[in-house]
Amino acid sequence: MSTRSRTRALLDDVSLTSDRLRTIGLYAALYGTAFLFMLPYWYMFATSFMTRDLVYAEVPHLIPWDLTFYWYEYLLNNSLIVQWTANTVILAGITTLVVILIDAMIAYSLTRLDWPGRRAIFAIIVASFMVPGIVNLVPVYIIVSELGLVNSVWGVVLPSAANPLGVFMLVQFFKDIPEELEEAARLDGFSRLRVFTHIVLPLMRSALAALGLFIFIWTWNAFVWPLLIFQDDSMYTLPIGLVTLQDNLGITEPGVIMTSAVVASVPLLLVFLVMQKPLVRAVEMQGTTK
Repeated sequence: MSTRSRTRALLDDVSLTSDRLRTIGLYAALYGTAFLFMLPYWYMFATSFMTRDLVYAEVPHLIPWDLTFYWYEYLLNNSLIVQWTANTVILAGITTLVVILIDAMIAYSLTRLDWPGRRAIFAIIVASFMVPGIVNLVPVYIIVSELGLVNSVWGVVLPSAANPLGVFMLVQFFKDIPEELEEAARLDGFSRLRVFTHIVLPLMRSALAALGLFIFIWTWNAFVWPLLIFQDDSMYTLPIGLVTLQDNLGITEPGVIMTSAVVASVPLLLVFLVMQKPLVRAVEMQGTTK
């Protein structure tokens, strides 16, 4: 084979077809979009480790050439960031567990128990999505206040216990579980409660994990309702605490603001990394079951 023939064959092997060009363009667009989304988070993370001179420099720096933990030390010594973080973790954890338990029982009763009015109740739950949450703010606050739950964790948890989104989501998953499994368990002597705890809930592990992730993130970022209930600085959650920091420091200490944002974001990132596999399995289960 001549040199010209070998060169032509080599060029044919590496030639860019329309499919290859489309694939390259798709990956370039995806990576470019991901970079744009990650850029603000990287700047926040990098700023938390920058010295004061780099933070106040006229030209923004994306790489902290001179690392320092000054802003973290300043935040720990001049704020209740540790207490706020603990409060947020406790509140989000309790709310997640309560919502999963209550919503699972409601969804199970709507799909497996035969009682009059269940279709109407489910219709009301679905219709509640159209009611803005701000409409119920004053009536729910009055009820919580009369129960003496102001400035209490349960004052935030209980109004979120029966979450319409969680009920609607779990109802769809419960419908995909074959009723033959429960009938076989009842023939073996299982009670309704034992069927629910030993048969249904284990099969719903992925769906419950996905719901738990949504509720945990939603509670972690909640601001208005905890602000109304918690009247003591030591009871504040991270979103409320960050606002108080911004009000007290303003733009004079951007390093502190960025550092506090890192403290508030990293736990959510870790939770999502841990729970991403159950979340993917829940989506696959909902998309493949009939």
